[in-house]
Amino acid sequence: MRGQPDPTAGGDAACWAHHVDGLLYESIRNDVTGRSPVDARERASIAEFLEHFDRLVAPFDEQSSPVHVTGSAVVRSERGVVLHRHRRLGIWIQPGGHIDVGETPWEGALREAREETGLPVHPPPTDPVERRPPLLHVDVHDGGRGHRHLDLRYLLHCDPVDPAPPPGESQDVEWLDLDTAIDRTDDGLAGLLRHLRNHPPPD
Repeated sequence: MRGQPDPTAGGDAACWAHHVDGLLYESIRNDVTGRSPVDARERASIAEFLEHFDRLVAPFDEQSSPVHVTGSAVVRSERGVVLHRHRRLGIWIQPGGHIDVGETPWEGALREAREETGLPVHPPPTDPVERRPPLLHVDVHDGGRGHRHLDLRYLLHCDPVDPAPPPGESQDVEWLDLDTAIDRTDDGLAGLLRHLRNHPPPD
């Protein structure tokens, strides 16, 4: 059972690491099961996420299985929401991607958002101690190259400054109002943005 130390893991350090991993898995699972889906697609995504998450040995490792957890960011300011044109897929989506070793999904979302947009994004001031952004959406979709992405989407804030993507990243990064973003993005993110248009998250 996840969340319980393994007495056969070998030594206190290994046992503690196993315990911490278990707590992380439990925390993420609770976040996902606690979601109120914004539409039928997110409802189906939550069910599929849990089905895979409960059986994967290393759910954050893209090398372990073609099905894995990814982290992405819904970046908000008074200018709207940030989207970028994905270089390989050619579609306008939120920043995000694979999770590095030792990262949580929300840390991966924060890193990817900063790397892909050049923006000084940060978690909203919901918890001054934990500084953990809220889970805003769950979407399961094909990620190309045979991957199936179990994407966790976190709310991040940013000052209303211009994006400055570094060389090597997509240079098509824009602040968009919600109506324009809905028209430009894919069905999964559009469902979330329609919900945010009518039910904006607290600042």
